[in-house]
Amino acid sequence: MIEARHLRVLRAVAATGSFSAAGRELGCTQPAVSQQMKALETSVGTPLLVRTGREMRLTQAGEALVRHASGILAGLTAAEEEVAAIAGLRAGRVRLVSFPSGSSTLVPTALAALRAAHPGTRVSLEEAEPPKSVELLRDGDCDIALAFRYEGAADVGEWDDLVVRPLLTDRLVGLVPERHRLARADSVALGELADEPWIAGCPRCRGQLVQACESAGFTPRIDFATDDYPAVVGLVGAGLGVAVLPQLAIESVRPRGARTVALEPAVRREIVALTLPDLAQVPAVAATLEQLGRAARRA
Repeated sequence: MIEARHLRVLRAVAATGSFSAAGRELGCTQPAVSQQMKALETSVGTPLLVRTGREMRLTQAGEALVRHASGILAGLTAAEEEVAAIAGLRAGRVRLVSFPSGSSTLVPTALAALRAAHPGTRVSLEEAEPPKSVELLRDGDCDIALAFRYEGAADVGEWDDLVVRPLLTDRLVGLVPERHRLARADSVALGELADEPWIAGCPRCRGQLVQACESAGFTPRIDFATDDYPAVVGLVGAGLGVAVLPQLAIESVRPRGARTVALEPAVRREIVALTLPDLAQVPAVAATLEQLGRAARRA
């Protein structure tokens, strides 16, 4: 019989490449990892790892088992949490991953309401941009991923295997120095900023910026790139360039020395909460999704 603890060890060994590194990740000793791997290989009746010197690689059987491990462990977590709720423990654990502007706007409101309604539910928060956040969800390393994608994106089917909870549509705005010639314009066409130096954001936002600019007939000259929204605002405020940021990001940062302007045509992104089908049935996860939806309606 395959045990869940053995699957967790196998996944850690596959991810880290060694027993000692897996032990550090799991908080146990290298001999304990080796012992559990031997027990797992005995259970399945075939080698799962090939040891060549200090290196370690998965056999074909090992690769197959690792592929199934995330779904199996997610299913077990769902079962444990649901049984605990049914038993009346009124407790739960939710691992939430969010992109930064979601962490500073939607998440605090949602988690405050969740704590008030379900004080026994514990929520951990980690920050990651999509697609990394979606990878963490599929790998079983989180229960809910707050993510986004831009309107007209080519990869519309990327979430077909997940439960998608739409939250809101976030419009992008232009950000220019307060003394810029367009700082007091009601709206600005992207092409009017063609000759400006640009400050770009996260890799996905950067790709969207380049695509939008090319659709407007020019390629942006990106002088600075940073994932940190306050840094983008600071660079624009210092007169070092212009930027395009989501409205959610602007709401979480005081744009000193900079002004926002509406962009025409509008550029929007869809904000969603994602989870796995099994996890969507877990009461703590469902309650967190509900509070995220309410926070988005108030945003």
